[in-house]
Amino acid sequence: MQTGTREQPLALAAAQPTNGKEEEVNTDAESMEEEFIWEEYMEETGADAAPHTTFRHVEISLQSSFQPGMKLEVANKSNPETYWVATIITTCGQLLLLRYSGYGDDRKADFWCDVMTAELHPVGWCAQNDKTLMPPEAIREKHSDWTEFLIQDLTGSRTAPANLLEGPLRGKNTVDLVVAGSLLELQDLCDPLLYWPVRVVQNIGGRLRLRHVGLTEDHRAQDTWLFYLDVRLRPLGWALENSLTLEPPAELRPLRSDSDWQQALRDARLAAQEDPLPLEVFKDHVDLPRHSFRTGMKLEMVSPWKPLQICPVSVTKVYNELYFQVTLDDLSADAEPRSVVCHANSPGILPVQWCLKNGVVLEKPLGFEGQDFDWADYLKQTGTEAAPDTCFPDTWQTGSFAKDMWLEAVNPGRPEEVCVAQICQVRGRLLWLRLEGVLKPLSECIVDVESMDIFPVGWCEANAYPLTPPAKPVCQKQKKIAVVQPEKQLAPSQPAKTAPVNPCQPVSMDPGSANGRYCCSKIFINHRCFSGPYLNKGRIAELPQAVGPGKCTLVLKELLSMLINAAYKPGRVLKELQELEDQSWECQEETLKAKYKGKSYRSTIRIVRLAEQIPDFCRKVCVKLQCCPNLFGPALITDKCPENCSVQTKTKYTYYYGKKRKLPKAAGGEEAKPARRRRKRKAIFVQKKRRSSNVDYTPASSPQDSDEAEDDEDLALQSSSEGTSSEPRETDASSVEVTSSSGGGSHRPRRAVTLRRTFSAGPFTAVHETLEGRRRSTRSLSAYNQNKYQQEKEQHVKVEGDGQLVLDRNPLEWSVDEVVQFINSTDCASLANIFREQDIDGQALLLLTLPTVQECMDLKLGPAIKLCHQIERVKVAFYKQFAN
Repeated sequence: MQTGTREQPLALAAAQPTNGKEEEVNTDAESMEEEFIWEEYMEETGADAAPHTTFRHVEISLQSSFQPGMKLEVANKSNPETYWVATIITTCGQLLLLRYSGYGDDRKADFWCDVMTAELHPVGWCAQNDKTLMPPEAIREKHSDWTEFLIQDLTGSRTAPANLLEGPLRGKNTVDLVVAGSLLELQDLCDPLLYWPVRVVQNIGGRLRLRHVGLTEDHRAQDTWLFYLDVRLRPLGWALENSLTLEPPAELRPLRSDSDWQQALRDARLAAQEDPLPLEVFKDHVDLPRHSFRTGMKLEMVSPWKPLQICPVSVTKVYNELYFQVTLDDLSADAEPRSVVCHANSPGILPVQWCLKNGVVLEKPLGFEGQDFDWADYLKQTGTEAAPDTCFPDTWQTGSFAKDMWLEAVNPGRPEEVCVAQICQVRGRLLWLRLEGVLKPLSECIVDVESMDIFPVGWCEANAYPLTPPAKPVCQKQKKIAVVQPEKQLAPSQPAKTAPVNPCQPVSMDPGSANGRYCCSKIFINHRCFSGPYLNKGRIAELPQAVGPGKCTLVLKELLSMLINAAYKPGRVLKELQELEDQSWECQEETLKAKYKGKSYRSTIRIVRLAEQIPDFCRKVCVKLQCCPNLFGPALITDKCPENCSVQTKTKYTYYYGKKRKLPKAAGGEEAKPARRRRKRKAIFVQKKRRSSNVDYTPASSPQDSDEAEDDEDLALQSSSEGTSSEPRETDASSVEVTSSSGGGSHRPRRAVTLRRTFSAGPFTAVHETLEGRRRSTRSLSAYNQNKYQQEKEQHVKVEGDGQLVLDRNPLEWSVDEVVQFINSTDCASLANIFREQDIDGQALLLLTLPTVQECMDLKLGPAIKLCHQIERVKVAFYKQFAN
C-alpha cells in the first residue's frame, strides 16, 4: 500500500481587479475558494447527503462511554458524608444527568454532575472504603428495607466502569481511549488463526492507522488502515488466551530477522503491561455468528482484486465454525489461485443468481468456454452445489441509501485517502460508488452498505483529515460580465459633462454585441434614489454604479443577487421576487441565493430574456420592493430623480408602490399614523431528532424589525443539521428553501460540535446534520419578554459598586425560570431561550464551562465568552456567600 500526501487539485484563482474602468465579475459562481466546502458544493449542485444515521460504525464511535441506565455511587447533596446509588438518565459531553435510586420515574430531583469534577464512584466503592450508603432524606420513608430495595435495583443492571470515573481515562469517550502508541493484535489477512501485535500510529475519528510491531517509520508503506470496530482487531493477549499463533504476516517476515521480530513481541508485551488498552474499547465489537458453508460450495462475490467485478468463487477451505476460505474460479491452464478469508458476515459475499436477480453483470470465470454463463449448467458441469441462501446475511438491506446521494469513501487503491463520493447505483446491500478526484478506472468501486470504509458528509472536516475534492469546479462554464465601479466611471481622461435637460438617459444597445436581442447594455444602480423598506441604504451605496453589458439573464441575475444581499432580510426579498411575473414576458428561470446569519436561502426567479423587456422588468421589481421605480434600470439618473423620491416618506412609498395600505385621515385632515400592533413571532420549526440550541444575535428591536416584523411569519424556517449538512426544505408561505451554509458568519464544524453531538442525548445538544451541520436557527426574545424580565431582573441579584454580584438566594436552588431571569438581566439576554428550552437550573448553570458552552450550545467564541463571564460572576458570588 502506498502512502503519502496526495496533491490536491489547484483551485481556480479569484478574479483580480483590472486597472482600467471596469472590473471582471464572475456571474456563475459566488466565489472561487481554494478550500472544498460540502455545504456550498451540495447547494450549488442540488445534491443530497446520505443520512448520517445509516453509517452505524460512525454512530457507535460517537457514543459516550457512559450509557443511560448505568449505575454508580454519588454523594448525597444534603449530606456529602453519605452516598447513594444513582442511575444515569442521559449524557451531554462530560455532563451526566443522574437520578437517585428510589425516585422511580419521578424526575423532579434529577441533577447534573460533571464527571471531571464531581465525586462519582462505581457501585461497591462505599463498601470497599467503609462509606455510608444512605437514601436521600426526601425518599427515606418510601421503603422500609432499603437493603432489599438495592439488591433488587442492582440485579441485572450495568455499573459504570471504574476506570472511566477515576484516573487518566476519566470521562473519555470510547473512541478516544485508543491513542497513538496503543497496542492491539491484528488478525492475518490470509490466515485467520495467525495474529501479530500492531501499534496505533494515528486515530482519525476511530479509523486507525496501524503498524506491525517490529517495523519502523521506514516501513510506513506497509501500514494498515482499519476502523477500530473491525473484527480483525483484538486486545493484546487475545491470541494467547485462545491458543492461536503469534507470527508476523508472511509478506512482512523478510523485512526483519526472526530475532528482531521476537524482540519486538517481547517489547510490545512489556509496554502493554505498563499501559494497557482499556477493554471498554471492544465493548461494541460484534461477535461473529457461526457459518454453514462447506468445502466445494459455489457463490458470487465482489472481487477484492477488481473492485468493480462480481465473480463466481468456491469455498476451498473451512478453518473452523467462524472462518472459511473462498478462491476465485479460474479454469485456465496456468491459473494461479487467488483466495481470501471470509466469515458469515463478510461484505461482498452473495448467493448464486444474485446478479441475475438484481440486473448486474456477473463476470465469467477465466478460461470458461462458452459465450453465455449459466449457473445451472456450470454447477452441473463442475459437479458442485450452490451455497444456500440461509448462509448469507440479509442481501436486500439497503440502509436508507439511494442513488445520487453523496458521502465520503476510502479509495481502495490508496487506503489513506478519503474522497468525495457519489452513489451511482444501489442493488440489494451493495453500493456502486464514483470517487471524485480519482482517475479512471480506479474512480469506481462497489462497497457493502455496512462497510466501515464509507463515512457521512463532513466526517473528514470534523476530524481535521484531508478530503480529496472533485477534480472539476462546481461551475464548469464561467461567463463574465463587466461591472463599472462608481469611483472609476469619471476618469481624468473623461471630464464630467454638464447635466442634460433630460435627467433620465436611456443607454442604447451596443450594436457590436452578438445576439443583440438577448443582450443588454449597462443597467444602472442610482444610489440617490429611495431604497424602500427592504433594502439597506448603506449597502446599496456600496454597490457598483452599473452592471453589464452582457447577456440579459446573466446581467439581471447578477443585479438581483446584489440587491438581495443588500437587503435587511434576504429571505423576504427572495419571496417578493418569486411572486413577480408577467404573462407578456419571455422568461428564463434562474436560481438565486443569499446568505444571512449562517443560513442560505434559495429560490427560483423568472428573469426576462429580451433586452426590450428589461425596463418594464426593472420597474416592476422596484414596485415589488416598494422602492423608487428608478432605483435601478437602463436609465442613468445624473441629477434629481423625476419621481422626487428623496422627499417621499416610507409610508407614502408603501402607499404608492407597495401593498397600498389604506391610510385613514385624522380629524384635522392629517394622515393618522396606524397604531403599532405587536406581532407575535412564530416559533422556528425544529426537527426533533435532537434537541437544539437556537440563538438569534439580532436585538429584539433592531431597526429593520419595524418594517419586517412579519418576516418570521412569512418565513417559518425549517432547520436540520448533517452535520454534517442539511437538505433544503421549502416553507409553506414562500417556498424559499433554507439550507445550512458555511458562510454568513457560521463557523466551520469541528468533531465535538458536528459529529459527537449528533449522537449525544444531552440537554444542550443541537439538532441533526452532518452536518449535516452543522447550523443555527434564529429565534429571538420578543420585546414583551425583554420588558417583562427587565422589571424582574433585580429580584434575586444585585450589583455592588465594583461590579460584583450579591445574591439573595443560593444559586444551587435557582429554578429554570430564575436562571432565565438572570440571563435576561445581562448582555446575553438573546441566549435566555436556550436555558429555558434545555431546562437549565441553578445546579446545571454552575457546572457550565467555556468548552461545554461552545460544544453543547453551538455558540461562536465571542458569545460563548460573554456568557461564561456572566456565569463566572455567579460562581464567584456563590463561593463568597454560600460555599461555606
